[in-house]
Amino acid sequence: MKTLKKYADKPIIGPVIKKAMQYLANREIDSIANHFSKFLSPKLAYSPELKERVYKIRHNVYCDELSFLEKHESGLETDQFDDHSLHCAIEHKPSHTFAGTVRLVYSPNETKKLPIEAYCANSIDKNEVHPTDFRRDQIFEISRLAIPSHFRRRNTDRFKGSATGVINEQVYSEAELRCFPFIAIGLYLSGAALSQHEGMEHCFVMMEPRLARSLRFVGIPFKQIGPTVDYHGKRAPYYINNKILMQSLNSGFKKLLFKIEDELEEQFIAARQFKTEFPSNPPSLKTTHNNSFVALNGERLFQV
Repeated sequence: MKTLKKYADKPIIGPVIKKAMQYLANREIDSIANHFSKFLSPKLAYSPELKERVYKIRHNVYCDELSFLEKHESGLETDQFDDHSLHCAIEHKPSHTFAGTVRLVYSPNETKKLPIEAYCANSIDKNEVHPTDFRRDQIFEISRLAIPSHFRRRNTDRFKGSATGVINEQVYSEAELRCFPFIAIGLYLSGAALSQHEGMEHCFVMMEPRLARSLRFVGIPFKQIGPTVDYHGKRAPYYINNKILMQSLNSGFKKLLFKIEDELEEQFIAARQFKTEFPSNPPSLKTTHNNSFVALNGERLFQV
């Protein structure tokens, strides 16, 4: 790929080289999506036991490792937003352990605000899109994304020879290692799948600018709507809606999104039998028409 880049701007051969680069990139992304599905799986955390596993990972990452939040004797990190949230995890199939977690906070009414409204409302520029611009049942926030250290590659302590945060290559295969940088992307796609299932459209998130750049690379173009602030680290407010996501998402990761949707669908059925409460919105369902989405009332939402 590096060799091809040298000739991408050359006359005559440049356009051909760019098409070849795009073909190779798409093939690599398709490969990553397949590897992801082989080793990793989305899990809807709807039971108290599953939620406890999610809260424990959040405590390990946000309290123990990063010291962004105070530690709790229980070893669980929770807050007032968990009561109106959908929780999802990515499970590492061979070990049956969670490789990451994320939550989708929804707003059933004015008293149940999103975290960005409660703590960072002033960080959103006045001329930018704001949660109050939309109906409460149409907004949500992706937050508390947490990936255990042994599923991440970190530069911290590299020269000290510490294994903290570095993937143990004696435990995980080379094929599995290819998936791990995309666990965060899988978590965001899981959040997208949850929102589409529940018919919610407008997504807000506070995240690191470097993560936003990585997500844009795969076709998740979050728009920054305010300056970087100190909120659980250096983060900025971002916005995207489902229509923009489906129009811009790379074909390989779109394929992964559909796989995640299919896996979560069966879990939603189990969750409702478990009497788990969900937002009152009518969920959107994927039809057999070429990648089109419609609401239960038959209204066509968008097609990809």
